Amino acid sequence: MPVDLSEEEIRQLIEKVAENDIANDQKQRDYTYTERQEERKVDGTGQLRSTESTTHEIMILYGEPVERLVSKNDKPLSEKEASKEDERIQKIMEKHKNETEEEREKRQKQEAKDREEEREFVKEVSDAYTFHVAGLESIDGRDTYVIDADPRPGFHARRKEAKYLSKVRGRIWIDKTESQWVKLEIEAIDTLSFGLFLARVHPGTHIVVEQTRINDEVWLPKHVWMKLDAKIALLKNYDLTADITFTDYKKFRTGTRIVQPGVMDNQ
Repeated sequence: MPVDLSEEEIRQLIEKVAENDIANDQKQRDYTYTERQEERKVDGTGQLRSTESTTHEIMILYGEPVERLVSKNDKPLSEKEASKEDERIQKIMEKHKNETEEEREKRQKQEAKDREEEREFVKEVSDAYTFHVAGLESIDGRDTYVIDADPRPGFHARRKEAKYLSKVRGRIWIDKTESQWVKLEIEAIDTLSFGLFLARVHPGTHIVVEQTRINDEVWLPKHVWMKLDAKIALLKNYDLTADITFTDYKKFRTGTRIVQPGVMDNQ
C-alpha cells in the first residue's frame, strides 16, 4: 500500500519520535528489569573463539538505574562475587544518601543538559539524511511506517558525535498510532575510527534494536542484536556478535524502599 508522506513530514515525524523516546527514557526509571547479554567472538579464520554471557538486574536507587550482576554464563555468582556486588551497590546507596542539595542540583542540571544535547543531536540526524517511506508493515499487530534513511551528500556535522552519521544508513519502523519507534536497523557503509585510530569498525557492521509497549504507557527496549566487524589496535580482525534481551519489567512503586542490596521492603 503506497504511503504519501513528504520528506518534510517525515522529518517532523522523526523529531516527534525522538521527543517521545526521551520521555520513554525518563519513564524507564520507574521500572526494574532484567538484562542478559551474550557475546560471541569469531576470529579471522571463522573459528569461534569464545562465548560469554552476563545477566544483570536493573534496580532503581534514588531515582537512578543501577545494574546488579547476578550471573555469568547463566551460572549464579559465587559467594565472594555476590558479596563484592553488594558492597559496590551499598557504596552507591551511601553516595546518594549523603548527597548535598548542591550536589543534587548539579546532577539534575547535568541531566537537563544531556536531554537538550540529545535534542540537538536529533536535529543533526534530520539534516544528515534523506528520508523516504519504504512501505507499511505490521509488527506485533501494530501498523508501522517503514522509513529508510540514507546519508545526504555534502552533509557537514556541527557536533563531534554527528561526524559518524554520514558513514551509516538506517531503516526505522514507526508506530503509526503513537509515533513511537518499534524497530531500528543500522548498517555501517564506511570505516568508522575511534580513539586516534586504535579501533576501527568496518563496513558491514549491523545493529538491530527492538522496543515493546509496556503497561500501555511506555515503550522500552526488548532486544538488541549487533554484528561487529572490527580491528582493535594491532590485533587481528575479529567478528563480535552481541545479543541482548530485556525482560521482567516491573513498575517500581514509590512505596518501596531499599533495605540492603538485592532486598526490597514494601511499605
